[in-house]
Amino acid sequence: MAMAQAGAAAAAASALLVFLLYSAIHRVEEGHLAVYYRGGALLTSPSGPGYHIMLPFITTFKSVQTTLQTDEVKNVPCGTSGGVMIYIDRIEVVNKLAPYAVYDIVRNYTADYDKTLIFNKIHHELNQFCSAHTLQEVYIELFDQIDENLKLALQKDLNVMAPGLTIQAVRVTKPKIPEAIRRNFELMEAEKTKLLIAAQRQKVVEKEAETDRKKAIIEAEKAAQVARIHYQQKIMEKETEKRISEIEDAAFLARQKAKADAEYYTARKLADANKLKLTPEYLELMKYQAIAANSKLYFGDRIPGVFLDSCAFQQASPRTAQETNLPAQEASETSGENHLRAKESTG
Repeated sequence: MAMAQAGAAAAAASALLVFLLYSAIHRVEEGHLAVYYRGGALLTSPSGPGYHIMLPFITTFKSVQTTLQTDEVKNVPCGTSGGVMIYIDRIEVVNKLAPYAVYDIVRNYTADYDKTLIFNKIHHELNQFCSAHTLQEVYIELFDQIDENLKLALQKDLNVMAPGLTIQAVRVTKPKIPEAIRRNFELMEAEKTKLLIAAQRQKVVEKEAETDRKKAIIEAEKAAQVARIHYQQKIMEKETEKRISEIEDAAFLARQKAKADAEYYTARKLADANKLKLTPEYLELMKYQAIAANSKLYFGDRIPGVFLDSCAFQQASPRTAQETNLPAQEASETSGENHLRAKESTG
């Protein structure tokens, strides 16, 4: 009996020890820090990733993420300056808490600091933005600026209230507006789309007209350049012909001048030679040679009364056929008489 009670007590003690060890050992994930509370007071030494031991039932811990995390704020109401209530379905805030700032932020705003510093600030800043703008501006014109405005406003307050908490990005979905207003906006967008299509069509027509005009200008410039080239080509051809003619004229003038110089030189040399040759003795010799060459011998009892030579025949005017063609008989009688006279003179 005593042995059974001792075994039961040992078993109970072992179970209690295991339970206490299980309650004391805890694990911290990578990218997180564990902050500890003892009796409700925050301890100053957070623990990093891994297994750690704490006093069970006396000390508690909470895990705080120190990597990038995304907080979602859903169904945020927003009233515009015109009194229209709209709802933004979801706002995502990407933020990161630096490890060195974990203790101060948890001490000031608890481990659920994002509710105070992000969620509540999103509601406040978004309502400030909507109340200062109309529905047209919030829904269409300035919608692309809401993300950046919220990010700048949140970061400005966090730099003062919670240094070490950084806002990386803010994403806002399209607001939900009343159905009647949404239909009006859709009609307005349809008309705007038609206007944009008409404007684009007008630009296309203007571009086509401008293209045709530029094409015509290019063709005209091309034709003018071709005509200019042909004109310059003709001018160059005429100038070439002119230069060739000038060269030919210069060559002909040079030949004529050379020929005239040669004739002048020949005549001058001949004149000089004649001056040297025509002496009184030479002229006397030539006179006698001319007389000897022109002397004639006539045989018969008388000297002919008329002298005819070849020059007389060349200078005489032409006669008729009757005057030139004498009968053959008269010619033979004349020649016979001359022959008889020659015999008598010789006898």
